[in-house]
Amino acid sequence: MTNLFSVPCKPLLQWYQTNLRDLPWRHTTDPYHIWVSEMMLQQTQVKTVLPRYEQWFQLFPNIQHVAAVPLDDVLKAWEGLGYYRRARFIHSAAQQIMDQHDGIFPEQFDDILSLSGIGQSTAGAIASFCFGMNTPVLDGNVKRVLKRWHNQYEATDKQLWVLAQEAIDASNAPAIWNQAMMELGATLCQARSARCDTCPVSRYCKSAFSNIEQQPSNKKKTPVKDVFWQINLHTHLEKGLWLQQRPEKGIWAGLWTPPIIELPNKPDCSPCHIHLLTHRRLHLYSKPLSSAPPSDGKWVKQISQLALPTGIHRLLEKNFPKNKYQIIKA
Repeated sequence: MTNLFSVPCKPLLQWYQTNLRDLPWRHTTDPYHIWVSEMMLQQTQVKTVLPRYEQWFQLFPNIQHVAAVPLDDVLKAWEGLGYYRRARFIHSAAQQIMDQHDGIFPEQFDDILSLSGIGQSTAGAIASFCFGMNTPVLDGNVKRVLKRWHNQYEATDKQLWVLAQEAIDASNAPAIWNQAMMELGATLCQARSARCDTCPVSRYCKSAFSNIEQQPSNKKKTPVKDVFWQINLHTHLEKGLWLQQRPEKGIWAGLWTPPIIELPNKPDCSPCHIHLLTHRRLHLYSKPLSSAPPSDGKWVKQISQLALPTGIHRLLEKNFPKNKYQIIKA
């Protein structure tokens, strides 16, 4: 039986070579650089990642450096990218590589997959881009392309992994194929629209020129929960701002914030700032306090060395005069 992908492989690969976006991680096969880019690109847009990708390697030029610095330094470097768990995974995995692989990024797929925070899709990207393995990627873009290609909108991840493996096996160019599939989903075959008229493989796609937005989806939306937090601002003219480190699990895990009290009900007044997370809407109410702060925490004159959530930065900007906030932020 002819592999469905044996015919369209060539036009897709040719399209990619002509239309690929010029992105820095496409100019290297260094697994450290590819790994960091893949972690950054999870749930973060390319335009946001681009400047941070370059900055990262200025701060941490190699795996040894990441493994050796305190976690706070890694979280600070990640500040503003969100989903800080990814930064914690990078720090943990770097230490694994130092302890278990003599500081050299592993080349075997199972060893890559065993690193903290690396799932099958990320491992597939690293293994194919860096080591030429026939290991598929199955991120959101690739899933969408495969579902449309086969007109199987209810396909499970298990079924999609089979289709992805068939495709990459037929391509004979695993690194370029994975990139091409992701690029197709990111540019022409997008979630809300599909440019079938310019797609290089539309003639082979069972969903081509259909009403894409009306196609069913088996993804259930998680409702957004409203959370009401009182942010206690203990300030001291000479000592600065009192900060605590958040627990290792939960919202803003491991980051530094002023003391937070969760309110049982929505206050009558308007919040100072509303910060949106994926499944949470944080209503932040600031409360300046002159009383002694809680025992756990520390006075911080300047917050530039600590990782604070973006929501707290926005709250501080609104609560302090611009010149005073700049002093604290420096």
